[in-house]
Amino acid sequence: MELQDYLNILRKRGWIIILTACITAASALGFSLVQTPKYKATANLSVNPARADWGLANAAKTLLRNYTINMTTHKTAQKVIDRAQLDMSTDDLLSKVTVSSDESNLTLQVDAKDYDPVVAIQIAQTMAEVFIEDQTEWNNKQDKRDRIEVSLLDDVRDAPKFSPKIKINTLAGGIFGVLFGGVIILLLEWLESDILRTPGDVERFIGLTVLGAIPTPGGSGPGVSKRKGRGLRLGRLTNMLIVFAVGFLAGGVVVGLALTLLQV
Repeated sequence: MELQDYLNILRKRGWIIILTACITAASALGFSLVQTPKYKATANLSVNPARADWGLANAAKTLLRNYTINMTTHKTAQKVIDRAQLDMSTDDLLSKVTVSSDESNLTLQVDAKDYDPVVAIQIAQTMAEVFIEDQTEWNNKQDKRDRIEVSLLDDVRDAPKFSPKIKINTLAGGIFGVLFGGVIILLLEWLESDILRTPGDVERFIGLTVLGAIPTPGGSGPGVSKRKGRGLRLGRLTNMLIVFAVGFLAGGVVVGLALTLLQV
């Protein structure tokens, strides 16, 4: 196919891409708006060796991974629930918490997600405090020169909305709609690829010049034109309804995938 052929296809069926992009973006936006917002609170902990010693610093780096495990145990979770007076099980609390470490700056990060921002703040703040107390208790049994102190860099003050990410979901829905519209056009062109509509199509197919054409049976009177017009409009309306339904479902799928991938 030549470039002009592709331009003709876009001119003829480009409305499908525009329509699917608008529908999937709108449906992604709609699905995002009806989702219950989830909030994330973050507590940052600093791990400080008692002295500027290479061996002790490396020991602290090694212990960071152990700290992340200790903070996500049911024992620690139960202490957090009791202190913050949370109405949930340890499994529920641990499903809301993510603990990560950064060896480059010797820090721990506690992320707590919940549908209530106040609860998210309570979980993150309390879990940090409980771990600091446990670490202080461990340090009391060590020589002062071998201690590894853990402190809270700052109190947890707020819990910004974590999901749904409305702008990202809407943009992803629009991009998906463009791609999906392109697939629909390719499918339609493939289904009609063996149809010869114009003398030019016939000439390209058989490699000979067309000298004449047989008139369409039934003539071209006003009644025939009206029936053709009604059939054409009905066909376009059916295509639009199909595209709308599929695009709406595709938008929902995009939001579902976005929520699954982003709400970690």
